[in-house]
Amino acid sequence: MQDRPYDAIVLGLGAMGSAALYQLSLRKASVLGIDQFRPPHEFGSSHGDTRITRIACGEGREYSVFSSRSHAIWRDLEQKTGKQLLTQNGLLVITGTGQRSTGHGIPAFLQYTVDAANAAGVPHDILSGLEARRRFPAFNFRDDDTVYFDKVSGFVRPEACVQTQLELAEANGAAVHFNEAVTGFEQRGETVQVSTARATYTARQLIVAAGAWLPDLLAAPHRAPFVVRRQVLYWFSAKPESFDSFRPENMPVYVWQLPAPQGIYGFPAAGGPEEGVKVATAQYSDATTPQSVDRSVSPEEATAMYETYVAPFFPALLPTPIKTKVCLYTCMPDARFIIDRHPDHDRIIVASPCSGHGFKHSAGIGDVLAQMALGETTIRLGGTSVDLSKFAFRASA
Repeated sequence: MQDRPYDAIVLGLGAMGSAALYQLSLRKASVLGIDQFRPPHEFGSSHGDTRITRIACGEGREYSVFSSRSHAIWRDLEQKTGKQLLTQNGLLVITGTGQRSTGHGIPAFLQYTVDAANAAGVPHDILSGLEARRRFPAFNFRDDDTVYFDKVSGFVRPEACVQTQLELAEANGAAVHFNEAVTGFEQRGETVQVSTARATYTARQLIVAAGAWLPDLLAAPHRAPFVVRRQVLYWFSAKPESFDSFRPENMPVYVWQLPAPQGIYGFPAAGGPEEGVKVATAQYSDATTPQSVDRSVSPEEATAMYETYVAPFFPALLPTPIKTKVCLYTCMPDARFIIDRHPDHDRIIVASPCSGHGFKHSAGIGDVLAQMALGETTIRLGGTSVDLSKFAFRASA
């Protein structure tokens, strides 16, 4: 029997939830984290070995404060644990002449990245495709491509970030319940009750960070803007004589607006040759659910990916992927986030899974969620006041 309400319950312990739980534990809050699985796992959005992190975000300059704070948190976690979480090997954003794919629906993604870099004080260069190909030989740039390059971006390891924050939160006194599915929650006056198949828990605040399961937990009309989409990650082997060009010191992460229906993004080789080189694209046409999604990848799907999105741009990668993974984006219009109190319940905070570009911001957003749950009226990250108005439910109406 629960003696008194928790200060907060965190529902969902992936990218956002694990970060919020950790930040609450640092503040000595009485907090419970609940997840229907045992994170890190491969059923949602926080897996696949690597995630890009960018301070200069083509989605909008308002995101930079989150990723900048996340970098500081990950470096602090590295010092505390000795784990490697963040690699700053640089970022390329590539576009060119003619019809190009958009970046998260934004045609001028490279220019927006430049604008965000200027606003955040991120040093960067603008290279021609010819110059960029000389510096980064893994890429088959066109001579007249335009390439943004900065050195402060890179990649993080999502599974390690989630696990590290959960372990430290528990060490700090947080209660953590894995393999416990939530069946419902409701606000009653100044507390929120969360029900599972095992028990009912009470808290002063609830943070819902349920990823692709979020739409199932929200009543209409609030679930309407969220759409879950299946995405596929691929790892291809490099030709042995070319592998060095794919090492992190020689290859930045990248977001590439292609002369093709979709763009691609990807990474250097995060391990040895046997682990491959990760390349992915993103589709925004077909919807799914976490219960019905097809988690298999057919040979035909892999062949189409290689022929259209890999071979023309990375000629040193071999045709058959050595590994594939399916993950889920839970998308909002204009690739937006939701970081807001529920429109009908002031004790329930909703953190959306962020439209496929959220992991880089997750540690910083966890800091925001902890401040919100503990009643801070002015939210600050690294001494900077944060305006959350663009991430409100009403902004999505």
